[in-house]
Amino acid sequence: MNETIELLKAHRSIRKYSDKPVSREIVEQVIAAAQMASTSSNVQAYSVVAVTDPERKQKLSQFSGNQAYIVECPVFLVWCADLSRLKNAAQHHFPDSESYEGATENFIVATVDAALAAQTAAIAAESLDLGIVYIGGIRNQIQQVAELLHLPELVYPVFGMCLGYPDQEPGLRPRLPQQAILHWEEYDSAEGEKQVALYDEMMSKYLRDRTGGAKDTPWSRLMAEKLTMPSRLHMKEFLQQRGFKLD
Repeated sequence: MNETIELLKAHRSIRKYSDKPVSREIVEQVIAAAQMASTSSNVQAYSVVAVTDPERKQKLSQFSGNQAYIVECPVFLVWCADLSRLKNAAQHHFPDSESYEGATENFIVATVDAALAAQTAAIAAESLDLGIVYIGGIRNQIQQVAELLHLPELVYPVFGMCLGYPDQEPGLRPRLPQQAILHWEEYDSAEGEKQVALYDEMMSKYLRDRTGGAKDTPWSRLMAEKLTMPSRLHMKEFLQQRGFKLD
């Protein structure tokens, strides 16, 4: 095994940070690494807003379900899918032509670009002994987040990322068995279901050990509960209002 693979396999979400500051230079190094992530056709359809102001972090925390670690982390990164640059380029070079920057395909490209860059940043950060946790909760009140950060049309916040030096040592959360997600030649639904059953047992034990027996809900039950509860149903309308046609 090599050092990079060991680093990747040691990933843990960090939700408690020391008071050690993260310098602007470190943030710029992390983002420089992120910029080298794969990007579809070199469109680089993402932007990052780095937030360090305590008052602004407090508001972002409130918009995200009052997650305290947004306030406590030294730097909060908001990763945005950004098609505004592409629209500007089209208007500049082909002002008389119709452009399709808001189409569903470009929405997917921008969202994937943001995710690829963010995960590359996460790896870079962890290589510098920093810790991160992704915050999907910024989509809870996404309009307020967009207004707070002055995001233009065709830009939406995909997720946030806390960044700082860890002040905790959480254990590794077990993942699905590889046989559940790696299929050779064709998709094997039967094997997938078998592996989920095995994972349910693994996660039940993990939760019992972690909570002293207070919880042991199987993973598939947790996912079923998640999917049968409405979640952020405002997203489609928000995206359409920001210029994403999703067609």
